[in-house]
Amino acid sequence: MRDPTEKPLVDALRRGDEAAFDAVYARYRARVLGFLLRLSGRRDVAEDLFQETWVKLARHAPRLQEDTDLAAWLFRVARNAWVSHRRWSMLDVSRLLSLEEESLPTPRTSDAEARTDAARAVAGLERAIASLPAGSREVLLLVGVEGFEQEAAAAVLGISYEALRQRLARARAQLAERLAMVETKEALA
Repeated sequence: MRDPTEKPLVDALRRGDEAAFDAVYARYRARVLGFLLRLSGRRDVAEDLFQETWVKLARHAPRLQEDTDLAAWLFRVARNAWVSHRRWSMLDVSRLLSLEEESLPTPRTSDAEARTDAARAVAGLERAIASLPAGSREVLLLVGVEGFEQEAAAAVLGISYEALRQRLARARAQLAERLAMVETKEALA
């Protein structure tokens, strides 16, 4: 279900209203950055793609359709930026050689949080999500973390609703396997 407060923002963006851009940025910046962080696994990459997403909004704002769903539009742009980045990264031979040496960062928690079971569960979930293949990770992030309806998530990913449902089911099964592995490792530690 679309947010009814978006239509006036879209109208204002189309007119070039800077305050509207600021309002959209304030509303979606944390979600878009979090999505890109989890998708890429690297803060530097996520921040670059985050900036690229907002530059595209600034450039494209006058051409937005009146009925644009801003959240879906922003996440589609962010995802496309990540896909493009990933393609270019694969062409970089030095990057390919260093992929095996890189490990995904684990979430930062304070000492107090680290002592709680809830913090461990969240950290385990983040590690499990980070270990999933990119396609599975992005569908889970859109639907499970960002709260997109399945139809909207399918539109962001540029796939059919049925394809999204299949990908989501597969991703949930993969996540359950990864979580079981994380729990087993933690129990043995």
